[in-house]
Amino acid sequence: MKTKVVTLENKAAGEIELPDAIFAVEVRNDILHRMVEWQRAKKQAGTHKTKTISEIQGTTKKPWRQKGTGNARQGSLRSPQFRGGATIFGPVVRSHATNLNKKFRKLALKMALSAKHKDKSLFVIENAQVKKPETKALAAAFKKNGWDKPLIIDGALDEGFAKAARNIKYVDVLPGIGANVYDILRHKQLILTTDAVKHLEERLK
Repeated sequence: MKTKVVTLENKAAGEIELPDAIFAVEVRNDILHRMVEWQRAKKQAGTHKTKTISEIQGTTKKPWRQKGTGNARQGSLRSPQFRGGATIFGPVVRSHATNLNKKFRKLALKMALSAKHKDKSLFVIENAQVKKPETKALAAAFKKNGWDKPLIIDGALDEGFAKAARNIKYVDVLPGIGANVYDILRHKQLILTTDAVKHLEERLK
């Protein structure tokens, strides 16, 4: 399918062919949900930790004799029933990442791109470059095009463009290699450069 290409100034810059195998795939919410959960789990630090009984500081002495005190028998003040004692089955440092094969991840990315195209929130621009890295000018260009929460994906990031977009609220810029389902779905608009389209074709062919 063909779609029009515009400039940042909202001027026509020709057309580009978007392959149906990438931008017209049937969208399944269950696959997208599973992919987003996989990405978010992978990002978790997993540094939560509670102390086991072997890590609690304190005496190993029996708090009182076994019988004759009227109290329940106890073996250590480090036990979980005492204040400052151990935590049983508490969290430990671990990775939350799960396995998801490459074929599934590619399909999910195709579906995310197709979902944006289906919602008419996918736009293709000639390039993501600015003469001067000025945030005010770039924000005005986004407003002129009606892009309020866009994700811009380029083949290779232009440093000046990335610098200008850095301080604009709800705007993210990614290189083609960083295109992912979670970021695509959480932004209102997806802006691809012509280089990004070619990069995605190579990546997802």
